[in-house]
Amino acid sequence: MPIRRTRGVTPRPRATGALRSPLLTLALAGALIGAAILLFVRFAHWADAHPVIAVLLALLALPVLYVLFRAMPRASELRRAARAGMIPPVGEEPAPEPAPTPQVLHIPADAHDGLTAVLPPPAPVFTLPDFTALDPDGFEAAVAALCERDGCREVEVVGGAGDLGADVLATAPDGRRVVVQCKQYGPDHKVGSQDLQRFGGTCWTVHGAQLATVVTTSEFTAPALEYAEACGIRCVDGTALAAWAEGSGAAPWGPAMLDTA
Repeated sequence: MPIRRTRGVTPRPRATGALRSPLLTLALAGALIGAAILLFVRFAHWADAHPVIAVLLALLALPVLYVLFRAMPRASELRRAARAGMIPPVGEEPAPEPAPTPQVLHIPADAHDGLTAVLPPPAPVFTLPDFTALDPDGFEAAVAALCERDGCREVEVVGGAGDLGADVLATAPDGRRVVVQCKQYGPDHKVGSQDLQRFGGTCWTVHGAQLATVVTTSEFTAPALEYAEACGIRCVDGTALAAWAEGSGAAPWGPAMLDTA
């Protein structure tokens, strides 16, 4: 699976747009007050020379000054805004920002940082069955699973009525066509020469075998082994089957079986 590493995200600075309204109000108020002082000084000098006109202008300016005074923010509101760090009035508060989303770094499976080893995917696990406790169909399926585990391709279980001696068909790792007959017998029931003869009459001509083998949970009689050696059929008894399944012995197409053909 990809390694996920979560890295912290630097918090973004708070937006300053919410502070513009109080600051703009303060700036306008200061400008108006300064302008009013200058105008008052100039007006005082001018009023000494023109007293009548100055009185009329003062009467006309009173409504204007009253409107401006009403439009200016109150001193208490300005003090509260200053103490709160220029927080805007109620109703103009900005919406809370969502919590930052952690950044997820995806690292490909074939990359590493030099400290962590990248392990290969685990191999399929083969559960070693108790071959003697299986029924004939289960035994054929278990032998087919062994063939697939050890590199065979196109593995197929074909045992049943009319199988003409073939229970498992497969293609060996070296490309040979493998035909397997399975004999799930008890310890007192050995595979005899008649079983080998029936299989030998079909494995080569009917099934086109390039490697024919008989696998049993029991043993082979001496005549059966003689016939198999003469015909090139490989015999796997219960002991050899257990070694094959455990990995201590080779498969029928492995090097360890060549001298028994």
